[in-house]
Amino acid sequence: MKIGEKAPDFTLNDGEGNSWKLTEQLGKTVVLLFYPGDNTPVCTAQLCSVRDNWSDYQATGAEVVGISMDSVDSHKGFAEKHSLTLRLLSDDKGEVSEIYDAKSWLPGRSARAVVVIDKEGIIRYHKVQSLSIFRPKDDDILEAIKEING
Repeated sequence: MKIGEKAPDFTLNDGEGNSWKLTEQLGKTVVLLFYPGDNTPVCTAQLCSVRDNWSDYQATGAEVVGISMDSVDSHKGFAEKHSLTLRLLSDDKGEVSEIYDAKSWLPGRSARAVVVIDKEGIIRYHKVQSLSIFRPKDDDILEAIKEING
């Protein structure tokens, strides 16, 4: 996966069981937040931070989604427990994590990664955390979105 390449399309279900398709987002900047798992300390802190900064994310006009290999039911419970505002997508087979180079060395887990796709469907930012104990900073993600939006 390289910056400047067309983002591979995919369809995943969210915590409500609704399908979400990347190509249906054309015309918007899209942020894919890959994370290892629901209800883990660092992932909970990361997604709660996104929730706490949600108005800043919304101000960019970007479609921001979280992706992990947890089940739809797990996402539903996790989102409800922490009042998460972003949509969580279930990559239960790990196929999307793999095509976006966000597969963890831990079995059944995604790596912690951020992918930002521009309005034309081109990858403009791709960063994988080498150690998943460190979460990406909201300011860095927001800055990447703003740079892409111009």
